[in-house]
Amino acid sequence: MNEIQLEKVEFEPGKSFKLFSPRLRNTFLWHYHPEVELVYVEADAGIRHVGTHISTYTHSDLVFIGGNLPHLNFDYRLRSDYHQIVIQLRTDFLGTAVGLVPEFSVINNLFKSAEYGIAFSGETKNLVAQKLKQLGSLNSLDQLLQLINIFQLLANSNEYVILNDNLTSKNFILKDKIRMGAIYEYIDAQYHQKPDVNIVAEKVNLTTPAFCRYFKRQTNMTFTEFVNQYRIERAKNLLMQNHNVSETCYAIGFESISYFNKLFKQIVGENPSDFRRSWDSKAGKQ
Repeated sequence: MNEIQLEKVEFEPGKSFKLFSPRLRNTFLWHYHPEVELVYVEADAGIRHVGTHISTYTHSDLVFIGGNLPHLNFDYRLRSDYHQIVIQLRTDFLGTAVGLVPEFSVINNLFKSAEYGIAFSGETKNLVAQKLKQLGSLNSLDQLLQLINIFQLLANSNEYVILNDNLTSKNFILKDKIRMGAIYEYIDAQYHQKPDVNIVAEKVNLTTPAFCRYFKRQTNMTFTEFVNQYRIERAKNLLMQNHNVSETCYAIGFESISYFNKLFKQIVGENPSDFRRSWDSKAGKQ
């Protein structure tokens, strides 16, 4: 049975943060770590899975993740080329100053909100992306000052979405790392082949009724609702990679295009054809 992985973050001596550009698109890395993390990725379209939140990002994504909040690597299953910048902070980053120095009060609030996961958009994302791309050319002190400036920008922004409503699911996941790791990995492997609630229940050593209660408590969704949302997010990803509606429908495991259209509109707010036209227009395609 697969466990949610604890990532052991290694820091260079004399550094309070780690700056790197991982490339793990062929790895399903559902993991957590005590360190706070800022992730920026540029790609046509990808999946954002933080805590129990699952959604799709387009063009780029900027997410701030609190300590021990489980998440999937943001480059998972990316097909086209992409660029990613990840910042991981020591658990004692800035020491006690962030909680005591008045000038850091908004940053302190930002770090508290990161416990739920935060996705930034708009001009905030663009400005922070520019500053993140400059970090590699700076010396250590200037990198630290630039990071503080980035956190100040994020803390004062109103262009963001909180990804998880509460920390209850996070606590459940961390208490039951093996079980939730196995469930998410099974869904990812089987979402296009009619995932069977009885099989996944058996995999985690629960009766089917007990599993259904457990999963609903964990995610605030039934197993079927969660799988359908996962499928639709995968569908959005395929549509943004130039797959047509019928190809997408069958690729994610639906046999009825009319049902796929209905479910897609129910979850996304528009039908797949309109979604793809909107995406093509935004991407500058004819």
